[in-house]
Parts: sequence; structure tokens; C-alpha cells
Amino acid sequence: MKEEIIKSKLRVQKHGEVFTPKRIVNKMLDIPEIKEASENLTATFLEPAAGEGAFLVAILERKLNMVSEKYNNDLIQYENYSLLALTTLYGIELLEDNAQTCVMNMFQQYYDKYKEQVEQHNGELKEKVLDSAKKIISLNIGNGNFLTRKSIDGSPLVFSEWQPINMRKTTKNIKIQRTEYTLDEIYGSVKKDNGKAIYNGIQQPLQLDLFDFLNDETENTNEVQKEMRYIAVKISDIYREEMEEADG
Repeated sequence: MKEEIIKSKLRVQKHGEVFTPKRIVNKMLDIPEIKEASENLTATFLEPAAGEGAFLVAILERKLNMVSEKYNNDLIQYENYSLLALTTLYGIELLEDNAQTCVMNMFQQYYDKYKEQVEQHNGELKEKVLDSAKKIISLNIGNGNFLTRKSIDGSPLVFSEWQPINMRKTTKNIKIQRTEYTLDEIYGSVKKDNGKAIYNGIQQPLQLDLFDFLNDETENTNEVQKEMRYIAVKISDIYREEMEEADG
């Protein structure tokens, strides 16, 4: 089947949208320095024009292949380290349909690799692992404009830093500390207290509405906003988005 690199002439004219063929993606990722990084557990990537995720999905595949080779003594270890690999991939995409497809393509890649390991270990797919994978992907892919550093609703693009806590070579169950930064703050090399949340658990940034299964019970209210922080949690519990009131 011929690989499509454009959706329509209008989209090319209006947005300059042309997709990178898979063979070119793989050729670029085989450049020695990039190849080394894409097989590194903690090396971070940001794709400023993510499209449908051609580069991010290919990098994720390489990272997950590396995890299956090096961090796969049992299924729990694979789950923890595969989620950690997932936290290192970020993207920004202007067009909403592309951003949605990127999110779904990344999750499908994660799901397929996870299912392979579940079968290899005679285990079971864990909903909390899949839920945490979905949460990480939805937070790491921003629907907005890289040049203006704004989401499509005009608010600042916000990304989460996922910091492993006290991780050693023998660590199997990884704990993660989440801290939020705007893209402007990332460019300005701003450092924050661990766990800092931008939206205080009440007003939330615009996110891709793809994973309703999470049944988020957070409601927007007119209450006085309290400063909140994310607490360190097991990496497979990221989907819970647990917070506490920050010290005054």
C-alpha cells in the first residue's frame, strides 16, 4: 500500500502539512547520535510539529525494545521501566485531528508491546498500567502552536516533568514526582519546587478529550484556589493524579 504523505492540497497550502515517510523517519533515527538517544531509557525528546506521531511512535518502539531487553526480569519490572520510557517523549501539534491521532498511535504502540510481554510472562494486562500510559501520553502531547508556545485555546502550553525518586540499578518499583512547567518556563530553565502544580487542581489546562475512561471527578468550582502539589507516587499510579495542599 502506498504511504500517504499529504491529506489534502488545502492543508498543505494552509498549514504546510506534509508527513514524513516511514523510511525517512527510520533513516534519520539511525544517525548514530540519535540512535543512541532513542535507545536510552531517560533521554528526552520533544517533537515541535508532531503530526500523527511518526517520529515519536518510532522512538517509542525503539525505547520499548530496549526495555524488553534490559529491564525485563519479570512483568512488574517491564511495566515500571516501559512507563518510565514513555514519560520521556513529548510533542506539540497544531491541528487537533493530528494531535488526537498522535495520541492514539502512541498508545497503540505501547499497548501492543505491553501485550507481547504479558503473553511472554504468562501474566495479565493491568488496567492501572494502561491508564497511567494513557495519562502520560495525553499530558505529554500538547495541542497548540510551538512558535507562540500557546495551546489552541490561547492558554500557555503546559508539560509535566516526571522525575524518578531515589532510583537505583536494583529498583523495580519506580516512584515518580510530577512537576508542571509552561513551555516558556522550560525555555527559561526555570526550576521549581518538586510537585508544583500550575493549575492548583481546580482550573485545568485544555487537554485532548480522548481518554474519558479516566472518569475525572475534578470539578471546576468558584472556591478560593489553594496552592496544590503533586505527591510522589508509584509510576503505575500516575493516572490517579494525587495531590495535597502545599505548605503555606
